[in-house]
Amino acid sequence: MTLREHAFWLRAPGDGEIRPVEVGPPGPGEVLVRTRYTGLSRGTETLVFQGRVPPSQHAAMRAPHQDGDFPAPVKYGYLNVGQVEQGPTGLVGRTVFCLYPHQTRYVVPADAVTVLPDDVPARRAVLAGTVETAVNALWDAAPLVGDRIAVVGAGMVGAAVTAVAAGVPGVRLQVVDPDPAKAPVAAAFGADFAHPDDAAGDCDLVIHASATAAGLARSLELLAVEGTVVDLSWYGDRPVSVPLGEHFHSRRLTIRSSQVGLVSPARRGRRDYADRLALALRLLADPAFDALLTGESEFTELPAVLPRLASGELPALCHLIRYPAPAPEDEHVQRHRP
Repeated sequence: MTLREHAFWLRAPGDGEIRPVEVGPPGPGEVLVRTRYTGLSRGTETLVFQGRVPPSQHAAMRAPHQDGDFPAPVKYGYLNVGQVEQGPTGLVGRTVFCLYPHQTRYVVPADAVTVLPDDVPARRAVLAGTVETAVNALWDAAPLVGDRIAVVGAGMVGAAVTAVAAGVPGVRLQVVDPDPAKAPVAAAFGADFAHPDDAAGDCDLVIHASATAAGLARSLELLAVEGTVVDLSWYGDRPVSVPLGEHFHSRRLTIRSSQVGLVSPARRGRRDYADRLALALRLLADPAFDALLTGESEFTELPAVLPRLASGELPALCHLIRYPAPAPEDEHVQRHRP
């Protein structure tokens, strides 16, 4: 039976809408998932919403289950938690994470979903993709016991990096951000907090996640001799100036990029994408990650919520989108299992 569902589409840059979609029954090796929550951040997804993906990155920036093309119309998103309603017996009824856009129900191959650990609630599990980015960043950064580490930029990605880095024994961990309202997020993971003007220097490692030229410049200033900045920011179509004429050469500093599209070379020979995502979900058993969930709206409100996130009117780390429970007339979906 074909189901009439709904999905969020970017109709034009800055203009989203909810459209009806038809979802057919799952075939062999596929699952039908009813979405419970999706997540939004003020990072990549708001850049997509504003139409700021450069043409050179249109292919690289495609989400796994994206429909349409940049800049628009496009169905985009990658933080989805739902319940399997049809599919292989071992998956029916399980709560799963999937890199799927904002849609009420969808069909994907069974190997595209990851079952949540029993101790990870569905709401917190929307952070899995972001924590996976943090895991990859720390595989790239390779912090050592007792390192002096700064995380510059306390957005959703920076906060997730802080949470994972806090587990390294003996580190001096500091979150650097101009917004004092981010201090409780740092405290949730046992990290210090500082305004950029007051941040402690002499760092072995700085992880930059502010997506600003000023943040990258300050990251370089905070490094000790032969220190490294790992840049997790994605700047979209904005040009960025890097002050390479100051301390860069005299201190023998290093800037390296990190992004989630490829498993870090440090682990690529022994870990794959599934291993990395499974690790991220295990880490989310820690209730401290709830500090990253800073707002919640209904699915029907999504076209109004994204413009407010993109403009900064609605401050958030991860903003949850909540989906309706199945109506009684939809119960046939769970009764008629293959």
